[in-house]
Amino acid sequence: MRGLAVTSPLPPASAARRRNGTSIPSSRKSVSQCWKYGFSQDQLLGGSLRIGQSHGSLQGHRSANLFRPAAVAISVEQDEVNTYLPKGDMWSVHKFGGTCMGTPQRIQSVADIVLGDSSERKLIIVSAMSKVTDMMYNLVHKAQSRDDLYTIALEEVYEKHMAAAKDLLDGEDLARFLAQLHSDVSNLRAMLRAIFIAGHATESFSDFVVGHGELWSAQMLSYAIKKSGAPCSWMDTREVLVVKPSGSNQVDPDYVESEKRLQKWFSRQPDEIIVATGFIASTAENIPTTLKRDGSDFSAAIIGSLVRARQVTIWTDVDGVFSADPRKVCEAVILSTLSYQEAWEMSYFGANVLHPRTIIPVMKDNIPIVIRNMFNISAPGTMICKQPANENADLDACVKAFATIDNLALVNVEGTGMAGVPGTSSAIFSAVKDVGANVIMISQASSEHSVCFAVPEKEVAAVSSALHLKFREALAAGRLSKIEVINGCSILAAVGLRMASTPGVSAILFDALAKANINVRAIAQGCSEYNITVVLKQEDCVRALRAAHSRFFLSKTTLAVGIIGPGLIGGTLLNQLRDQAAVLKENLNVDLRVMGITGSSIMLLSDTGIDLTQWNELLQKEAEPADLATFARHLSDNHLFPNKVLVDCTADTNVASHYYDWLKKGIHVITPNKKANSGPLDRVLAPFSSSHNDTLLSCVFVKKYLKLRTLQRASYTHYFYEATVGAGLPIISTLRGLLETGDKILRIEGIFSGTLSYIFNSFEGTRTFSDVVAEAKEAGYTEPDPRDDLSGTDVARKVIILARESGLKLELSDIPVKSLVPEALATCSSADEFMQRLPSFDQDWAKQRSDAEAAGEVLRYVGVVDAVNKKGQVELRRYKRDHPFAQLSGSDNIIAFTTSRYKEQPLIVRGPGAGAEVTAGGVFCDILRLASYLGAPS
Repeated sequence: MRGLAVTSPLPPASAARRRNGTSIPSSRKSVSQCWKYGFSQDQLLGGSLRIGQSHGSLQGHRSANLFRPAAVAISVEQDEVNTYLPKGDMWSVHKFGGTCMGTPQRIQSVADIVLGDSSERKLIIVSAMSKVTDMMYNLVHKAQSRDDLYTIALEEVYEKHMAAAKDLLDGEDLARFLAQLHSDVSNLRAMLRAIFIAGHATESFSDFVVGHGELWSAQMLSYAIKKSGAPCSWMDTREVLVVKPSGSNQVDPDYVESEKRLQKWFSRQPDEIIVATGFIASTAENIPTTLKRDGSDFSAAIIGSLVRARQVTIWTDVDGVFSADPRKVCEAVILSTLSYQEAWEMSYFGANVLHPRTIIPVMKDNIPIVIRNMFNISAPGTMICKQPANENADLDACVKAFATIDNLALVNVEGTGMAGVPGTSSAIFSAVKDVGANVIMISQASSEHSVCFAVPEKEVAAVSSALHLKFREALAAGRLSKIEVINGCSILAAVGLRMASTPGVSAILFDALAKANINVRAIAQGCSEYNITVVLKQEDCVRALRAAHSRFFLSKTTLAVGIIGPGLIGGTLLNQLRDQAAVLKENLNVDLRVMGITGSSIMLLSDTGIDLTQWNELLQKEAEPADLATFARHLSDNHLFPNKVLVDCTADTNVASHYYDWLKKGIHVITPNKKANSGPLDRVLAPFSSSHNDTLLSCVFVKKYLKLRTLQRASYTHYFYEATVGAGLPIISTLRGLLETGDKILRIEGIFSGTLSYIFNSFEGTRTFSDVVAEAKEAGYTEPDPRDDLSGTDVARKVIILARESGLKLELSDIPVKSLVPEALATCSSADEFMQRLPSFDQDWAKQRSDAEAAGEVLRYVGVVDAVNKKGQVELRRYKRDHPFAQLSGSDNIIAFTTSRYKEQPLIVRGPGAGAEVTAGGVFCDILRLASYLGAPS
């Protein structure tokens, strides 16, 4: 075999080793390295090549065939061990990633952190400078692709490190580093030229090239530390760490051999501070290799285990491990501690914590790993260790964190012929293994009727083809019914060591997902119970993550709110939300975010929440044309907030017609608008009408009442409407409480209109009816057109709502309504004309009042639900002066429930039944009730 041999001079740091500050010649006490580049005979075809060390030129004969680099070998000659390698708590291990080593200033900061550690001995593991590893891989890729721009890319690598060294170092140290850098780059240039000619690089060649970034980082940091006078040496971990391939893109450390080599290395350089290269290692045959991606963390853990270190600190650019991805959950918190198992599970499921293999070396020796932020040294970080024995085992602490994996596909293999047939699962996963796909999660029903598993979406086509080929006979024979692929999936994993044997964790998780209207497609939980894994639609993943995170009190219960109708009631509600927001956050852990406000002509939208201290000004300055569909879509498409509610503060039929669609999309609805609940039971067209101006669009459709209520009861989407009857009074909730506890409604009778209550409470003595109505209109108790109140339609709607809550299937047209609007005035063209002509009927009203007073009675306008006879009515009635209905004042409402339990003495609810403050307060109570249902403290 003809080959190529290159002998590199030792790096300056190796040529003269320092022991206790004294230079020792590198004769027998040195490490000699011989880098051998060989080509097989059939590849080289008799040609000979020689790389000149001084200029890195490539010379020799070219053959017609491409030649291919063989392995790069490291030959290590080592002396007897003279110095004992101390082990134990005197060692602290620090690992600094590429971001920490990204600039000369950051490298100096790393040196300062190292020098500030009071540990007796320190081992520092470093990555290549930021982006350098990618640059080195790019060099190999360009050379293999015969892209001669690799020379320019190599020059960029050289310039980057030269500039960093000149900024960081000076004097002899700078000269020695630059000499070594020039020598290394010359060798790389020659090697890349060989790869360019061959059009191929073996894995060992590629690993050798890529590993130079760590070599240069380690040298620069060691020189920076030595500038302060501290004894420091740097370690090429290819001389120490021995690994063996254990599968695709994975290696296993040889701890026994690595410990022997570390002992020998330390015998020659027993400095108190050692800077070691991360990521790179050697095989047992001394072939250079790497620990693959994220290998620097793995290096730190292995070396920490070899010296039995007190602690391994991983320095990064975040304050620690979060309870969830902070880019998706803004309320995610830093975890002070994690168990090894929890960190392992989280890293497997995509959390940016540690590579799963990093935990193995330290776990066996109970060495803690601490994740800290180099750019915020005051932050204590997260400690990964054996589970603390004194940690509270309450339910909140059971789930430590949540992690997600996106871009997955679910493969479902299903068929009755699978049940009880040995080897089916083996055949399935053998086919998956043959195409090299990574199975992330497996779920199988106990009936053995189906097996489903998740794989990366980019691999699912190959998996599907392999399975169809493997089981073509079973599919043809009907033993398998289908091999189904469901794309666009994500995994959500809840992780916690104390989930094991704690009842209720799964129930709470799935309840939170259900209440956020999330559909779970597959579930997996190991018997260790360290994690619960669910597969769901990728589009639901962030919403699911936030809902689950919120439910376990790792963050606030956040409710995204859209306000429709910023008029009198809506505006009052917005002001109440503004005044109470801070208190709700502090005391109830409820974060109410108003994401949008819309009127009939303009709307204001926000992605994170409107500043309610100036909502009115913003609505005027930053508004856009109103569009109800866009408004609802803005709320529903915001995946940062899993819980969404639309609050309809209008009396608009068209708005009410959208409730069904909003509920179906998972948006909760809260409203004082009576139009939906008093709409048709079975018809779709909404024929709301009255004897006067009940404005409707002829083409407006309202989803039938029964369908709306069926959807609400069958789902976790909530529809609250307490304020539709009695403003802020607890009428609906009282009625439901009676029914749900088994009571039977016999009769509901009440004064339901605050406006009409005020009118008849004030219609006394010599006052005329028209004067009282004018006074009520002036005080804002009536609608702009008082006929809307006097017609009795509003009371009829409330009667219908209560009748239907009681189980009666009545339509609005089934309720006889005695209107207080004289027939002659029903056709008035305007409210002003009506008010001008109303005094002509004062004499009729005076007579009705005097007749009632003569009998010791008062006039009251009431609505009645007769549950026994299944009917209702609205009319003007007379009551004795000692009757509760006769003793009202102002705009009070009063409702009497006669039931099987409250038969002799009805249950009475009384209080203000009109006014923006109490109505908005009733809506506000529904919002807080919804927050309580979604997980906030009740």
